[in-house]
Amino acid sequence: MRIHFIAIGGSAMHNLALALHHKGYAISGSDDEIFEPSKSRLAKHGLLPEKMGWFPEQISSEIDAIILGMHAKADNPELLKAQEIGLKIYSYPEFIYEQSKYKTRVVIGGSHGKTTITSMILHVLHYHDREVDFMVGAQLEGFDTMVHLTKENDFILLEGDEYLSSPIDRRPKFHWYQPNIALISGIAWDHINVFPTIQNYVEQFKIFVESMTNGSTLVYNEEDQDVNKIAIEATKPTRKHAYKTPEFTIEDGVTYLETPEGPMPLEVFGKHNLQNLAGAKWICQHMGIDEEDFYEAIASFKGASKRLEQIASTSKAVVYKDYAHSPSKVQATTNAVKAQYVNRNVIACLELHTYSSLSAEFLKEYKNALNKADEAVVFYSPQAIQIKKLQKINEQQIFDAFGRNDLKVFTNPEEFQSFLKAKHFQNDVLLLMSSGNYGGMDFNEVKKWVQ
Repeated sequence: MRIHFIAIGGSAMHNLALALHHKGYAISGSDDEIFEPSKSRLAKHGLLPEKMGWFPEQISSEIDAIILGMHAKADNPELLKAQEIGLKIYSYPEFIYEQSKYKTRVVIGGSHGKTTITSMILHVLHYHDREVDFMVGAQLEGFDTMVHLTKENDFILLEGDEYLSSPIDRRPKFHWYQPNIALISGIAWDHINVFPTIQNYVEQFKIFVESMTNGSTLVYNEEDQDVNKIAIEATKPTRKHAYKTPEFTIEDGVTYLETPEGPMPLEVFGKHNLQNLAGAKWICQHMGIDEEDFYEAIASFKGASKRLEQIASTSKAVVYKDYAHSPSKVQATTNAVKAQYVNRNVIACLELHTYSSLSAEFLKEYKNALNKADEAVVFYSPQAIQIKKLQKINEQQIFDAFGRNDLKVFTNPEEFQSFLKAKHFQNDVLLLMSSGNYGGMDFNEVKKWVQ
C-alpha cells in the first residue's frame, strides 16, 4: 500500500509514517518545514522529503491514500490535487482507527494527565513483556517510536486528544476511536479558539463516552466534578470503575505510595501523578496485569518526557521542566513541587504560549495557579500574541489574573534569561512550565546556571 503524508514533519505524523514504514507500507511525504528530532528520524529511514514545500505534481492515482496533518491548510495545493483526482483522504485519527478497528481499543482521555497515564500503562506492559500496539503523545524511554502498529497484537492503547482531527475534519480526534475500554482523567477548559465555552468543551467528552462500543468499560476520576457527572449519566458503557487519589506520604523528598505490601517509594510525585497512577492501575488490570505486578513495575516509572522531568540536580538547586500550560495543570504541578520540597525555595516560571493562555478573557482562569510557589514568574511574548492575532495584553492584566502582587513578569527572552542567570541559587527548586521554550531558551544552558 502506498501512502502519502501531507505535513509529514509533525510530532505525531512522522511517528505514524515511521510505524507504517516498519509495517512494510510505501511511504512518501511533504512539508514546508521540519524540525528536530523529526528531521533526523525521517532521514534515517529515507523518508525525509528532498525539498521543503508542497508539490501537487507528485500527487497521482498511484497513491492509495493520503494522511492529512493539522499543520497543512485547507487550501494546501497537494490536498486540492488529491481531492480533484478523488484519492482517499484520512485524518490522523481516522487512519489510526482503520488500523485498529478489529483490535481491543483502550483510549485515555482528559484535559490533562492523558500522556502520563498512557506512558505509565506502556511502562508496566513493557516491564512485563506484554506486546500491544500504541499511540502516545511523548517519546518514551525504551520505545523507538510514539506509534506502534502490528497485525498480530490484540490490544491497542491510544492517547485520546480532544483537539481537531484535520484542517478539513473539525471533529475532536478522540471521537474517532470508539473505545472498548476508556479512561477520563479530568476536564479543564482548554483550546478556546475551537471550543468557545466551557459547556461546549465538556460536551466533547460526553460525545466521547457515548461513542464507546456496546458492552464497554469506563474508568474515571471521581474527584473531578464534570467527569463524575458524565460517568454517572453515561448510558453506553456497561461497566464503570471510579478511581481517586490513593493514600501516600512524603518523607525526605520521596513520595511513598501505600500498597497492600506496605509503603512503596516512587520516582514520580504530586497528587495529580498519584491520581494518574490509580487510573493506570485500573486500565492495566483490564489488560491482564494484576495489582501486585502493577506495583512492581510502576516503582521504576520516571515520568513521561517533559512531564515534571528533572533536567538538573546540584547541591544548590533542582530544576524541573514541565509541559504544564493550562490553569489546572499549572496549579497542580506547582502545588506538587512545593509539597515535595516543603523546605526549599520554589521558583515557579510559566510561559503563556498557547492560544488560550494568551487570550485576555481566558487569563482570569489562572487565578491562584502559582500561589504555592515561593517566587512566581510569568513570561509571554508580545510577538506570539501578534502572530496569533489576539488582543494585546499588558503586565497589569497578568498581575490581576494571577492574584500575586510579588509576581515578576517578563516579555523579553534575554531579560528573562538574565534574571535566572543572576539568581544566587541556594536550596532552590526551579520549575520551568511551558509548551514552548521561553522565546528560544536552551535548557542545557539552564543546567550551568545552577552549578
